Amino acid sequence: MSNLGDELIRLASADNFRDVAGDGYVASDGTPLRRGVFFRSNELQLTHEDASTITDLGITAIYDLREATEVEAHPDVELPGTSWHHVEVTGIPHGVGVELADPAAAEEALRQVYRRFVTDPASRASFATLLRGLAASTSAQLFHCTAGKDRTGWASALLLRMVGVAEGVVLADYLRTNDIGRATRTKYLAMVREHLGEERVPVFERIMVADASYLAAADEAVESTYGGLEAYLRDGLGLDEDTVTALRARLLSPA
Repeated sequence: MSNLGDELIRLASADNFRDVAGDGYVASDGTPLRRGVFFRSNELQLTHEDASTITDLGITAIYDLREATEVEAHPDVELPGTSWHHVEVTGIPHGVGVELADPAAAEEALRQVYRRFVTDPASRASFATLLRGLAASTSAQLFHCTAGKDRTGWASALLLRMVGVAEGVVLADYLRTNDIGRATRTKYLAMVREHLGEERVPVFERIMVADASYLAAADEAVESTYGGLEAYLRDGLGLDEDTVTALRARLLSPA
């Protein structure tokens, strides 16, 4: 398995910002993934210093996967030289955590979100739009949602799997949100504790973490509906062979 140590770029104001290629992920044939091409993040409430860092990376397009209400509440910082694209994907419904009875209910709610990534036509259309945009790019690109773990996590897993990154690495990369986003999660759980009470903290914690069963729920939906990743990309997302080939070429380092 590839080492999952710290990558080169870390942002103080967007703690789940990272390179999709990790710090040395390799494709199924051993080819290293190309760094500095695709980046992922949580919402871009950036300090001036972090905004400058992103600009210096040469990122020319930002794909925001959040719902309109999320964007309105916390709009991205405008970055010079970048175009902003709203590619809405439904995440965990706003306020649902208050209604969930216990941690088990929260986990099932998240699994339902991940299943909808695969089964909901609007979600499939948005993920297809994102992937086509990335495939057509010739410069660095960034995609994100609110926490950078669910919608962003699914898109990142798809990209890694397209080039055959080992499943153990894909899962470790997905779960890494729990480590590098710990400070943000602690801050929001403190707010839950203050405003809703200690008894609600375990419920909200399950909403705020990445869990292997969440990713597995989407994978199971892919298998049961399409029979596998290739068919999901082709029939579910409507990606033609040229688009998938272009994504692989963008992700892989030249020989």
